[in-house]
Amino acid sequence: MGGPGDLPIPAAYAFIGAASALLISFAVLAFAWRTSRFDGARSGRPLPRPLARLVDSPVTRAVLVVLALAFTAWVAAAAVFGPDILVNPTFGSVYVLLWVGLVPAALLFGRVYRLCNPLRWLHRGISRLAGIDPHQGLFAYPRRLGYWPAAFFLFCFVWLELVDPQVTTSLSAVRLWFAIVSVLLLLGAAVFGDTWFEYADPFEAYSTLVAHLSPFARRDDGVLVVRNPLENLDSLEPRPGLVGALGVLLGSTAFESFQSSVRWLRFAQDIADHQTLINTFVLAGFCVAVMLTFAAASVATGGIGHLHRRRLPNQLAHCVVPIVVGYIVAHYLSYFVAMGTQTVQQLGDPLSRGWQTTAWLSGIDKYEIYNHPTALAVTKVVAIVVGHVLGVIAAHDRAVRLLPKRHALVGQLPMLLLMVGYTLTGLFLLFSS
Repeated sequence: MGGPGDLPIPAAYAFIGAASALLISFAVLAFAWRTSRFDGARSGRPLPRPLARLVDSPVTRAVLVVLALAFTAWVAAAAVFGPDILVNPTFGSVYVLLWVGLVPAALLFGRVYRLCNPLRWLHRGISRLAGIDPHQGLFAYPRRLGYWPAAFFLFCFVWLELVDPQVTTSLSAVRLWFAIVSVLLLLGAAVFGDTWFEYADPFEAYSTLVAHLSPFARRDDGVLVVRNPLENLDSLEPRPGLVGALGVLLGSTAFESFQSSVRWLRFAQDIADHQTLINTFVLAGFCVAVMLTFAAASVATGGIGHLHRRRLPNQLAHCVVPIVVGYIVAHYLSYFVAMGTQTVQQLGDPLSRGWQTTAWLSGIDKYEIYNHPTALAVTKVVAIVVGHVLGVIAAHDRAVRLLPKRHALVGQLPMLLLMVGYTLTGLFLLFSS
């Protein structure tokens, strides 16, 4: 979209409007939302029986799994046998279709990645060959680990994607990364059973967290239901490491926007010899900053009544999910449309041998989305603001449930100030890139 001066929205108006939206939302909630209204995993209206039977049909699930595994095999063939050049569809499949595409897929279809996860199926096949139960490992998965393994692997992936352009566009590096992570995840599943994937596989954990904003889910009794996405979000179980995983997702997206800022680009020219090391520390700094600021704002209301100070960050961490989704939409929308179209075209010739499998897509202009700068700018700003407003609502509902009535509003002020800070920071990075 060019520089910040090309955006068809004045930055000052965006900042003032965003901060006002959050403050007004909180003021309305303070008077109109005095008791918790969300019922989490017990809520929802059952889907019509024909639709529920179709979704749960073994045939439907088998078709989805076969298509997912076939696509994985197709991309793996491009990664292993294709040339190490930028037009290899492996890069677009990993950085665009998988990493960015997980968000709309999870929002629309819920936890679909869990069903199609190739490593889950590989683990299941190995377990059956060995004559053991894939659900049972040598040990029960320790609850204290929570999402910390996923946070670690998520950081490893964003490091691969963001820190060094030469590594990011190296087919050998991508192959090595997936080989190492796949082995570690399969070894973990052998030790802890397939529960390990839910809390360690970076893509499944990412998809699962975003899927808690989907209108489709299952109740505690296993019934497929449609419900308020914020009620679905309320069903996200507080676990250790939840703040860490969300901190990596939010911090890495902010870091990528920061990387595109004019000041950083100028500074990067002077540190070219140490770019990888400095980028690593700055990326880690962004992720840790999100974790620490969120934890600080959470525990600022701790020690009240029956609450324990250390438990509050994970109790309130679910409110970060809509913020992450808003940042992803704002940062990757145009990139996903343009590069996603290009990747689909490249998948028709995975080995760069001149195949014309997707020649019928050549007439699509992948850059058409850039011809609508006003719509793009409005969508990006609205995504950030709406994400934070939904975060405020989710945090407010949880707060009035947990905090004593006399502290239910005052206790939320640190979190409200943090939300305003996150919003202004996100808009600043958007307008600086």
